[in-house]
Amino acid sequence: MKSLVASLGCLLWTLTLMGAPAPGRPPATEEQKAQLKEMLRLLPKSEPWEKWLVASGAMPPNFNALPTIPFLPDPLRFTNGREVKIEDWLKRRAELQALFQFYLTGSWPASPGNTRVAEFNQRVEAGSTVQNVTLEFGPAHAAKLHLEVIVPNGKGPFPVFMTQDTHRRWALVAVSRGYIGVVYAGADSRDDTDAWRAVWPSSDWTKLTRRAWAASRCIDYLHTLPMVNTNQIALVGHSRNGKTSLIGAAFDVRVNAVISSSSGAGGACSYRLFSETQFGEGIENITRAFPDWLHPRLRFFAGRESKLPIDQSGLIACIAPRPCLISSALHDNVESIWAIEHTYRSAQRAYALQNKAGDFNLRYRSGGHETRVEDIEAYVDWLDSVFGRKQFGLPDCIIFPTYADWQKLHEEPIDPLSFPTNGLGPLMTDAVGGEIKITDVWMKKREAIRERILWALGEAPSFAESAPGDYGAERPHLATLLGRGTTPNGLVKRSINFGNYVAGDLYFPTNADRAATKLPVVIWLHPISVPTGYVPGYRRGDAPHLALARMGCAVFAFDQLGNGARLEEVKSFYQRYPEWSLLGKHVEDTLAAVEAMRTVDFIDSRRIWLLGYATGGMTALHAGALDDRIAGVVSVAGFTPMRTDTPDKGTGGIARWAAWLPLMPKLGAFAGHEAHIPYDYHEVLGMIAPRQAIVFAPKIDSQATIADVRACVEDAQRVYELHLAKDVLKFEELDDYNHFSPETQKVVFERLKQAAGF
Repeated sequence: MKSLVASLGCLLWTLTLMGAPAPGRPPATEEQKAQLKEMLRLLPKSEPWEKWLVASGAMPPNFNALPTIPFLPDPLRFTNGREVKIEDWLKRRAELQALFQFYLTGSWPASPGNTRVAEFNQRVEAGSTVQNVTLEFGPAHAAKLHLEVIVPNGKGPFPVFMTQDTHRRWALVAVSRGYIGVVYAGADSRDDTDAWRAVWPSSDWTKLTRRAWAASRCIDYLHTLPMVNTNQIALVGHSRNGKTSLIGAAFDVRVNAVISSSSGAGGACSYRLFSETQFGEGIENITRAFPDWLHPRLRFFAGRESKLPIDQSGLIACIAPRPCLISSALHDNVESIWAIEHTYRSAQRAYALQNKAGDFNLRYRSGGHETRVEDIEAYVDWLDSVFGRKQFGLPDCIIFPTYADWQKLHEEPIDPLSFPTNGLGPLMTDAVGGEIKITDVWMKKREAIRERILWALGEAPSFAESAPGDYGAERPHLATLLGRGTTPNGLVKRSINFGNYVAGDLYFPTNADRAATKLPVVIWLHPISVPTGYVPGYRRGDAPHLALARMGCAVFAFDQLGNGARLEEVKSFYQRYPEWSLLGKHVEDTLAAVEAMRTVDFIDSRRIWLLGYATGGMTALHAGALDDRIAGVVSVAGFTPMRTDTPDKGTGGIARWAAWLPLMPKLGAFAGHEAHIPYDYHEVLGMIAPRQAIVFAPKIDSQATIADVRACVEDAQRVYELHLAKDVLKFEELDDYNHFSPETQKVVFERLKQAAGF
C-alpha cells in the first residue's frame, strides 16, 4: 500500500511539474486534481493510461459543467439542445464525428490523396482471380498496406465484401456468391497499420481508428478498378474488427453498407447500458485491457458513463442512411441484447429521419462469440437484399419488451393524481396522523404498505409451491456456455429445478453437506446480466457466488428472467401476464428459491439470507419485505428513494423502471408526479424490521443520490427502534464507484459473514 501511495504521489507531483497548460487548455482546477487523484486510487492500475496522463498533462473534464445524460444521447439533437431537422443532418453528423474523435476514436485524418500501387502480382485459380497488392501513401509514400483482391469468374462489375485479415475465409463465402472479396492487413493476425504511428507521429488516432482508416485506403484503390461496383462496397468485421467496421463506415461515406458482428462495448453496445453495473465489459475494463484500442480520454468516464457526451448509438447514426446490420449472439459475454436493442432504437431515429428505417437491421444467433458458415451466408443474404440483388427476409428478432408494448396490453388506467402526496415520511404516523408508538399499530400500517407494494408489483397469477427436483436442472453444455460449467476445488455445485420450472445451482464447501452443523444459505440475486445471468461476463477475481461460498456458507444462484438461460423468456412476458411485472416475477422466483432452500437437509432454514446487487438489490429488498422467513437482506447499490428520484437528480428517475427496463411499468405513470408513488424504500425497509438488513451505497453512483439513500435508511431506523432493534438495520457508504468489484465484495461479504454468523 505504501508503494502504491508513493507511486500516486509521484505521478501527481509529475503532473504538477508539467508547467503551463497546453495551448487553449485552461489550468486544472483543484477539483479536477482531486478527481484525478481519486480516479488513480479507485481504478485498477493502468500503466499506459498513467503514462498518457504524464505525457499529455490531461485532466478529468469538469463533470459539473458536463450535462448529465442518464439515457442515450439523442442523435437528433445538437449539443446545444436544438432539434435536428432533415436539412440539418450533415451538420449534426459532423458534430457527432468531432465528439467521437475527441472522446473515443482519436483523429480521423483526411485522405492522403496519393494512394498508389507499390507492388502487384496476380494469379488465376479455378474459380477466381487473386490479386496481391501493396499500396503506399502518406508523407513520402512511407505508409504501406497489403491487401488481397479475390475476383470471382464472370462479368462485372461486382459488389465488394471487404473485411480484415482475420476473416479471409468469410470473404471466400462472399466470392462464391458473386462478390469481390477484399482482405486487408488491419487485424491482429496481420496489421500493417501499427507502423503508421512513425509516419504520423503527432496523430492521436487509436489502433481501431487506424485499422478503419486502412479500409478507406483500400476503397481508394477499389475506385480505380473497372470490375468494381463502387456503389456496392460493404465493410464487414467481427468482435474488435466489428468495432473497426463501424468506425470506418461512420467516417467514410464510400462504405455503402456495413456489417458489425458481435462488436460489443465500443461497438453496438452503448457504454451506459453495458457497463460494470450490468456485468459488462465497460469503460474501465476495455481501456485497461486494450489501452490502445480507444482514446485514453475515455477512461475518465469509468463509473461516470452518464457524463459522456456521446455513446455508441451516435456512432451508428453517423452511418445513416447507408445500410447497417448489427449481428449479435444471445449468450456472448462481450455484448448484451438489451443494450443492443436500446442502441438500435436510438440510432434508428437517424435512419427514420432520412426515410431509411428499413436499412438498419438486427440479426441474432444462438450461442456465444463464435460464428458458423450459416451466419456468414446470412450476412451475404442481407447484402444481396440491401444491394437489390436478391431479396431475403429478416426475422423480427427484438426480444425485450418496451414500456409502449406494456401500455398496449395493460387495461387498467393509472391516474397518478388519484394517489395521495407523500414524501419519505411520515413513516411512523398512523391513519389519523398520530405517532406510532406500539408495534400493534405499526403492524396494521405494515399491512397497508404491503398492499401498496403488491399493487405496484402487479397482479401475480396463481402459484403453488413445489418441492425442488433434478428434472429440469441445467444441463452441462448450457452451463459451459454461460460460464459455470466447472466448479473450483473446495466447492461443490448441486443443480436443481424449483418453483415454476426454474433452474438454479447450490454451491457449498466440499463435505459441508455431511457436517453436523447446518449451513446458512445466501441467495445471490444478480444485476442486469443479459448474456450470462448470475455469472458476471466480465470481472476481476472470483465470481461473487464462488467467492462467497469459499467463506463457509452455501450460496444459491439462479438466472432472473431476461438474463442468461432465461433471456428469451422475457420476450412474451407481458403478453402472457399483462397485469404483472418483471420485478413481481423476480420476487416470486426469489421466494420460491427460499422455499426450495428450506427443504435442503443441510441448510439451516432459520438463516436464509438474500444478497442483491443493483437490480438484484431491488428484488432482494422487495422479497425480504414480503416474506418473514428470510433472516436478513443485503442490498448493494440497490435503490434510490423513488419519490425523491426526480428528473433534476440526473439519475434518469423512475422512468428507468418503465422505459429503460420495464421492471415496474406502473411507475411510468408517475414520472413527473413522483410524490404520488404509492410506496417507497423507507417503507420497504421498515417492513423487514426487526430482521437484519444492510444497505450499501457507493459514493459515486450515476443511478442514485447517496444523501437520499442515507435519509431513507435513517427514516426506516425508527421502525427498528420501535422493535428495540436499533442497530440491526445498517447503512454503509462504499468508497468506490458503482461496480461489484473484488474490493467492494470484500467489504460486503465480511459484513454479511458477521451478520449471518458463518
